Amino acid sequence: MPGRLPASYSCRDLKVKKLPKHLREAQISTERTHLISDPAKKPRQRYVQKDGKCNVHHGNVQETYRYLSDLFTTLVDLRWRLSFFIFTLVYVVNWLFFGFLWWLIALIRGDLVHADEEGWTPCVENLNSFVSAFLFSIETETTIGYGYRVITEKCPEGIILLLVQAILGSIVNAMMVGCMFVKISQPKNRAETLMFSNNAVISVRDNKMCLMFRVGDLRNSHIVEASIRAKLIRSQQTKEGEFIPLNQTDINIGFDTGDDRLFLVSPLIISHEINEKSPFWEMSLTQMEKEEFEIVVILEGMVEATGMTCQARSSYLDTEVLWGYRFTPVLSLEKGFYEVDYNNFHDVYETNTPTCSAKELAAKLREEPLLPQLSLLSPELKTHTFDRLSQQNPLSQEEDKEERDSGGDRGETNGSAAALEEPPLADGLPD
Repeated sequence: MPGRLPASYSCRDLKVKKLPKHLREAQISTERTHLISDPAKKPRQRYVQKDGKCNVHHGNVQETYRYLSDLFTTLVDLRWRLSFFIFTLVYVVNWLFFGFLWWLIALIRGDLVHADEEGWTPCVENLNSFVSAFLFSIETETTIGYGYRVITEKCPEGIILLLVQAILGSIVNAMMVGCMFVKISQPKNRAETLMFSNNAVISVRDNKMCLMFRVGDLRNSHIVEASIRAKLIRSQQTKEGEFIPLNQTDINIGFDTGDDRLFLVSPLIISHEINEKSPFWEMSLTQMEKEEFEIVVILEGMVEATGMTCQARSSYLDTEVLWGYRFTPVLSLEKGFYEVDYNNFHDVYETNTPTCSAKELAAKLREEPLLPQLSLLSPELKTHTFDRLSQQNPLSQEEDKEERDSGGDRGETNGSAAALEEPPLADGLPD
């Protein structure tokens, strides 16, 4: 068969249109089929998950201080539960710290002891315990202003502390509120409405082997300046014997022609032409079944509503690349608009595709067009042409050349001249 289906892929996820019924049904394995069938590939670990998460964990990091040097990004990258915990912890610790300083000033001045005496002017009125000092710290930093606890003008140390708390409180507010705002406005969830097809396919387009996959956007608000790129992740060994694990190779999907810039209004089929510069140039169906690789696709653009950059990722293992299939069309013309049927977004159908490599296919296409041209020349025409060539003298050839230049000759003269200008035809005739 020109196409193959991965063993781990269910028929529920992949709707094949032209496969026979007995191939679409689940087959019961027997001892004979188990011995004849090729051994199934072991499940491999993905480099990038289908939802775009990179399956890489950083371990044994010694220089952890680097995370603190970029504290803002570290706080933004934290999980939500840790972000809420740190957000609450920072404010509570700040209020407790300044509440302790207000209580300490009251204790040193003796306000806690002489607060009830007449004629005594405390630093903060109605501050007689640590709890009241903590509440006054919250009122000061959040500018609530209940009016029950008020700082007096006869407490210079209290005035200085009030200024310090106001300035530091503004810095804490700016940092924590900024972190939460950036974390909320991150366009990570925007990537949830960007779709990639479950499988990539290989088939022939315009007499060229192409690797294709489909992308789509579910929202009416578009991705501005959308661009897409692809990477081939495959371990390789150099000629010197060096082993490079998970080597990354660029897959050209229109960078030189500008086809990588997308106007993603409706689902698009992204095509990679398998040519001499492609890593799949010498890879046939049989060779691809033995290879282990992963294709990572990255879609980038700006969110139209916020102007922030969004990135969506997905990947295709070697078992998810189907040879000899095409994508089912999803776009139809209705009255006054185009309609996209996302029920067929992941569907593919089987098509006639050679199982040879793209290199072999290109060589065959270069040879086959010559055969029809040679068959057009009959043996009589070849003999007649050779006789004309042998009987013409140099003088007649000069006359024919002048007639061709002046345009006076027609029909047979042009045919003779065309025959004279074909060295391969004269070389192939017998003496």
